[in-house]
Amino acid sequence: MQMNTPSRKTIRLTRRGRLALIATGAVVAGTAVAVPLLTVQDQEEEKKPTSLVIREGWRAAQVYAAVDKALELPPGATKKSLDQADLKLPIDAEGNPEGYLFPARYPLAEKTTPEELLTAMVDTANKKFNGAPIAAGAQRNAMNVYQAVTIASLVQAEAASKADMGKVARVIFNRLERGMPLQMDSTINYALDRAPASTTLEDTRIDSPYNSYQRMGLPPTPIDNPGEEAVRAAISPTPGDWLYYVTVKPGDTRFTAEYKEHQRNLAEFDARQKSADAARKSQSPKE
Repeated sequence: MQMNTPSRKTIRLTRRGRLALIATGAVVAGTAVAVPLLTVQDQEEEKKPTSLVIREGWRAAQVYAAVDKALELPPGATKKSLDQADLKLPIDAEGNPEGYLFPARYPLAEKTTPEELLTAMVDTANKKFNGAPIAAGAQRNAMNVYQAVTIASLVQAEAASKADMGKVARVIFNRLERGMPLQMDSTINYALDRAPASTTLEDTRIDSPYNSYQRMGLPPTPIDNPGEEAVRAAISPTPGDWLYYVTVKPGDTRFTAEYKEHQRNLAEFDARQKSADAARKSQSPKE
């Protein structure tokens, strides 16, 4: 579905401090007095981080990249470490930790390894997801925990605000119950491995199990790592009959059960987009 997803910033990681050698000299009573070289840290040095924050809604690839940078490892090292990490993932995950790299702050020690960080994230997710009320809520909605986490990942990606999460979850349930495809832009963006973007007609024709415009049901895995509020929305969706939604403008996401009303909302969204594009072009410097 067409809506705006707030962009998310990656953590700012530190750089190594530089050492500066400062030589000074002085003359006292006509005799040169040598002052030894002093080694001091650059005043602009940033301290090495003591923790790593995993943001809600980050995809596994973003988590791997953040760990690589935090531990000063070559790009791709954390992803390669998956084979060595003994991650306690659900059988349905088939070894893919997407959805189970729980968003939180994780401490960094001098010799922290990527395997230790990934294990901590998955263990945290299991503690959150497998106890009450998440497991009970999933069962109440006739699904297993992995399916609930998958729905939560869609909610995390699609909802324009925390206040909308319960409504987005309800749209997912309503569409599944009616045998309707989910038609969510977030799954297309995941399949194409790109940042949030408006879905084109060509995009909806891609051959992917994550193409929720053509495939029925949930995607085969979560599409990001959801936070607690998204998971709670997935097991306790807001009551309603909505089947469609679109964020017409920031702070104005419109939910409806009527297709014609949704078409009017989409038309308003498109008009605002065209107006904004025209304004940007008029303000850009001419060649």
